[in-house]
Amino acid sequence: MTQEANKAAEEQQKKAEEAAKEKASEETAENETEETKEKEEEKTGETEGKKAEETEKSEEEKLREQLAQMNDKYIRLAAEYDNYRRRTAKEKAELMKSAGSDVLKGLLPVMDDFERGLSHMTEEADVKAVKEGVELIHKKFSDFLGKNNVKEIPAKDLDFNADLHEAVTTIPAPTPELKGKVFDCIEKGYMMDEKVIRFAKVVVCQ
Repeated sequence: MTQEANKAAEEQQKKAEEAAKEKASEETAENETEETKEKEEEKTGETEGKKAEETEKSEEEKLREQLAQMNDKYIRLAAEYDNYRRRTAKEKAELMKSAGSDVLKGLLPVMDDFERGLSHMTEEADVKAVKEGVELIHKKFSDFLGKNNVKEIPAKDLDFNADLHEAVTTIPAPTPELKGKVFDCIEKGYMMDEKVIRFAKVVVCQ
């Protein structure tokens, strides 16, 4: 009986040891599984962190590229505007010079007529012929002014207009109807394209 009891005790002890070993191996396996999961989670976190950093870097690079492109466009536009301003200023100066030369060129025939008239005045005894020559020059000059949109400002017997007339002096009105009107024009005024280039100098009735 003693031997059988010992055998039974040994078998139970073996079973207990095997059960303990199995439990220990299970716990070890569970620990290893948990460690593996933790390591995988750490790796996943590191990967996601790297991805986030890469995303932030890529967005920053995009912003820098956009800023560089905008800066380049601004520099180009500024250069184009500066070139345009210089070109238009040069064209405007050339146009003014050309316009001035055209006006002077138009006056040359009038000067030719004056010179011919002066040369004939010493030789011509007929006053009527001289008068006709002067009238011809006057007409030619008037036509030249008309072609350049220059016209005379009406003054005499009209109401005084400070926008067109310059009162040199005043006189008492001979009749009540003439009060505030231009009695005489001492120097004619002219307009060019509806803009006064010289006011008419007048005598005004009061």
